[in-house]
Amino acid sequence: MPVYTESAPPLSGCALPARVYHHRPMIDLKQLRENPARFALGAKAKNVHIDIERIVALDARKRALQSEFEKLRAEQNRLAKEIGPQIGKLKGSLKGKHGAEADAIQAEIESLSAKPVALKSAAQAIESEISGLDPELQDLLLQVPLPPDPDVPVGKGSEDNVEIRRWAPAGYDLARSFAENRGFKPLTHLQLIEKHNLVSFERGVKLAGTRSYILTGAGMLLHNAILRYAFDTMVHTHGFVPMSVPVLVREEAMVGTGFFPAGREQAYLVDERSRAGSQDAFLTGTGEVGLMGLHMDEILDEASLPLRYVTVSTCFRREAGAAGKDTAGLYRIHQFDKVEQVVICRADDNESRDWHKKMIGFVEQLLQSLGLPYRLLQCCTGDLGVKNADMVDIECWMPGRGDADADGTPRGEFGETHSASRLYDFQCRRLNMRYRPGGSGGKGETIVCHSLNNTVAASPRILIPILEMYQNADGSVTVPEVLRPYMNGLSRIG
Repeated sequence: MPVYTESAPPLSGCALPARVYHHRPMIDLKQLRENPARFALGAKAKNVHIDIERIVALDARKRALQSEFEKLRAEQNRLAKEIGPQIGKLKGSLKGKHGAEADAIQAEIESLSAKPVALKSAAQAIESEISGLDPELQDLLLQVPLPPDPDVPVGKGSEDNVEIRRWAPAGYDLARSFAENRGFKPLTHLQLIEKHNLVSFERGVKLAGTRSYILTGAGMLLHNAILRYAFDTMVHTHGFVPMSVPVLVREEAMVGTGFFPAGREQAYLVDERSRAGSQDAFLTGTGEVGLMGLHMDEILDEASLPLRYVTVSTCFRREAGAAGKDTAGLYRIHQFDKVEQVVICRADDNESRDWHKKMIGFVEQLLQSLGLPYRLLQCCTGDLGVKNADMVDIECWMPGRGDADADGTPRGEFGETHSASRLYDFQCRRLNMRYRPGGSGGKGETIVCHSLNNTVAASPRILIPILEMYQNADGSVTVPEVLRPYMNGLSRIG
């Protein structure tokens, strides 16, 4: 087994500036000013309603006001140098003066003294106008999505996603039913769970409400086995740095990673303000938030890039508005555990594309080692979400899903288990994460990093294809060979 070596920059002793996320640049304003049509068309392709013209107008007005403000400040500084000596000289000339002559000198002194006051008043009026328009501008900028890459297919939603390729182990034909492949009708994961006492939904609901569960016995062992196998593979085979991350984070981390404001309704709020806390906190729906937030407000050395991080964390999603047949069982739940991979690299589009392919490849190798059939879907523009330039979903074959035959046997269908995203500088700009070319001794301007992420394994959803694909005619379940070392050699459930 390869020896693990540390490749992450030190995290201790980081002196970070005050974090005021709403004053960070949320998108590249220079690009928006030069080509607003690109952002308008990108938002339309993603089904995001945002007034780009209003943003351009507000930005232009703000810059004009700031320019005028700077002129007033420069004039104030000039007058401060000139008026003081003039007023001093005039006051000196008042000695021995009386009547109209003294009044004239005093009027000149008052006129000179009034000029800085007038400039200060004008500057304050400009500051007030900027303060009035800035909240609207910042709120709008937060909502501007990253335009999709030109080669992403245009579509309205998941129904327009395009299959890239599929894979199945030798001897399993996805064009035939499970029964035709294996010689017996499959049980669904719900039936297998009940048969082997792997999950208690009733006790989960009793404790935590709908879409809750308790993994029991071999179900919990299998859950931990897949997470440990996925985590170890990323660390020891692919050289990613293992990290732990908070799952309870400040709002700025959710905004910085692009999960707010668009996805706010999916997050669980921990209301601290009503209990005299300084700020609310949120439960994360993915380890990506913590991994990306590690270097918020930092300038990295170019030599340290790419950073390759992996974590396993508990994730929480409200699944607000989700409904339908895929809510049954372990497919769509409020709490789960996930191994997540994140890459932070240089601002190079080709490098980002290369890492996207590699990260997808890592997952394909994992699924093939598990013998799970899968397919890759190229997500269309309408299914990308606000933060992705490109996204590829990986769906595993689940024999217990899909429409049923006349005898009630499911025909099987693919179900999403992974999602690989390419975000370019979208998150890093919001997180104020940059690098300096040439290292810390470099003299060039800092550059915003690029980022990517991809699920390695999310459980218990991944247990669905494992249980259903590895079931036997007698109802028992064979444990995938690569997972047996993590289950003390257990080879069969039931």
